[in-house]
Amino acid sequence: MKKMKSTLLGLLLAGSIINPAYATTVNNSEDYSENNINQEKFRVYVEANNKSAKSVLKSQYSIRWELTENGFSTDMNEKQFEALQKNKNVTVTKVPVVTLDTIDLEKDNMIESKKSDFAITARASQQIPWGIKAIYNNSTLTSTSGGSGINIAVLDTGANTTHTDLVNNVEQCKDFTTATTPTNNSCTDKNGHGTHVAGTALADGGSDKSGVYGVAPAADLWAYKVLNDKGSGYSDDIAAAIRHAADQSTSTGTKTIISMSLGSSGNDSLISSAVNYAYSKGVLVVAAAGNSGYSEGTIGYPGALTNAIAVAALENVQQNGTYRVANYSSRGYGSTDGDYVIQQGDIEISAPGSSVYSTWYNGGYNTISGTSMATPHVSGLAAKIWAENPSWSHTQLRSNLQTRAKTVDIKGGYGATTGDDYASGFGFARVQ
Repeated sequence: MKKMKSTLLGLLLAGSIINPAYATTVNNSEDYSENNINQEKFRVYVEANNKSAKSVLKSQYSIRWELTENGFSTDMNEKQFEALQKNKNVTVTKVPVVTLDTIDLEKDNMIESKKSDFAITARASQQIPWGIKAIYNNSTLTSTSGGSGINIAVLDTGANTTHTDLVNNVEQCKDFTTATTPTNNSCTDKNGHGTHVAGTALADGGSDKSGVYGVAPAADLWAYKVLNDKGSGYSDDIAAAIRHAADQSTSTGTKTIISMSLGSSGNDSLISSAVNYAYSKGVLVVAAAGNSGYSEGTIGYPGALTNAIAVAALENVQQNGTYRVANYSSRGYGSTDGDYVIQQGDIEISAPGSSVYSTWYNGGYNTISGTSMATPHVSGLAAKIWAENPSWSHTQLRSNLQTRAKTVDIKGGYGATTGDDYASGFGFARVQ
């Protein structure tokens, strides 16, 4: 199941939280007049009233993704969009553009950017970063283990699949940003974010074992590029990747964890329906809470959805006898905490997120911060636990993660207190 093979390859960041910015709109027919051609195009979603109307529309536009029974996404210019809005049998909406929401330097000493750290290195200066030691609850840890047979689908800026600490784990590498179908064997990351996330989840130290280790080094990497090299992308591409991961999990008969260090301040229907679809297929969905804290009600989507595990970020700082929830980490609602019941907009689990050392897009290593970095700690832990309990369903696995979190209560940081709180959720889930 390891090593990338052509026969196997097929399919913000809120941690980096994703801010919806609406790109312009859609049109009625392919008008190739000079006036139309010169207008900038943008992504839209077209929803017809019935299959017959959809069939007619499909003959007029270049289809990107069909994510609903009577709908599809496509690119249009403003003139086309305005014309299509007049069609009473059609609902046309602009597809949100999501971008990485970086951390202000005032909130943390690192920001989620490839320019955030002056210590980008070609050789690993750390093999077991502080977050890995913390989640294993072992300060003298020299290597990690586990995750065999479990897929971790990292939906991000892609991944450097030739990185010495990742190459042995790559099973799928697909690009959802450039074509109407996933591009196999293509997931180039020129941003760094996706490679960093993948490393925290499952880096294996490389063949010579001199590199960095992730939580579950025996897990299989499905690297899905859904964001461009600047860290932005369309929500329909993300939704398509979520559904594809679920379908691949079903067709291969394997267990899959979707790890999304991305998000949006608004609940996008394409992404939320895709998350629900994946969850219904037995896939565990883990998503970053966002970097918009520490005010209440700031968790981004899809992390805020009940069918996704929202992950808060911890700092390597002790307060009140526990690790501390970072100020930038988004919070849930004080009105819904204390009951150990996940509702929309709740934090579920906390994990190391500040000053996290991991793999980088240039083949080296870097240290960055955010709930983006906390999320793969949980994804890797989930893979490790699932591999040890292969008969479990995704809901049993989620329940086990919650139980583990309850045993390590977090009491440091704004809003963190004894028990289920809106800052740390149930607590810090660990290996032991």
